[in-house]
Amino acid sequence: MEKVKVFLSDPQVLFREGIHFILSGEDDFEVTGETTSNEDAFTHIETNPPNIAILSMLDPKADGPEITRRIKRNLPLVYVILTMEKKEVDKVFAAMKSGASDCLTKDTEPEHLLDVIRVVAQGNYPILEELLTPGLASLVLAEFEDLAAINAQFDNLLANLAPKETQILTSIAGGNNIQQIAAKLEMNEETVRRNLKFVLNKLVSNEQARAVIEAAQRSLPSIIGGQVKKGGKLAEYVTKAEFNEFKDHLMERLKSFIGELS
Repeated sequence: MEKVKVFLSDPQVLFREGIHFILSGEDDFEVTGETTSNEDAFTHIETNPPNIAILSMLDPKADGPEITRRIKRNLPLVYVILTMEKKEVDKVFAAMKSGASDCLTKDTEPEHLLDVIRVVAQGNYPILEELLTPGLASLVLAEFEDLAAINAQFDNLLANLAPKETQILTSIAGGNNIQQIAAKLEMNEETVRRNLKFVLNKLVSNEQARAVIEAAQRSLPSIIGGQVKKGGKLAEYVTKAEFNEFKDHLMERLKSFIGELS
């Protein structure tokens, strides 16, 4: 059986070596490299892609979500697990949107760590379970509400929640568990989880698309703004045709990203 290749990155040497030691005692894993920073990890991963990268959530130069987005954009078949000191709802949400398969605290038991790595290696996303917590469900609902204004400017290119997905998330945010939600909405638990997987995919694709929009805004602020001052008066910086050409090009790039992540 081919071994699961794992790359490790964490500034805490003892923690990183601890994971290495745990994995070395198993026949189905191979640690292909390790480093102290996510930037260095990305360089190594691009050169020799592993099956799984276990990276630090906090890094002064490139935090876990940022590196995860880059990995998933360039190497979509590399799965990422982010580690953190403790689970905080905003950090878990950032990990979820970046495309991470799961996030674990540094006090995770060795057996659970091995179980998670094996599940992730099969292409599963254990982080999906976090959507069943009221705090995360509330953040997801707020996220899609905030995206509505951006979406209107780009011909609804970004994904919206389907009515059933909104119902499920609203019910979770209200404190209902999966059994209660299934009964209330007259569906089985598998259908609830399938809808939550759709939500997760939309979160990740929207995050990648929004990164493109923000990059365009930084690179072409005058085009996005539409007008600049000339001689003390407002004047159009580009023609309407030029702006539409830019917009069409941006649309193509966004659709490309979303197609890869769907």
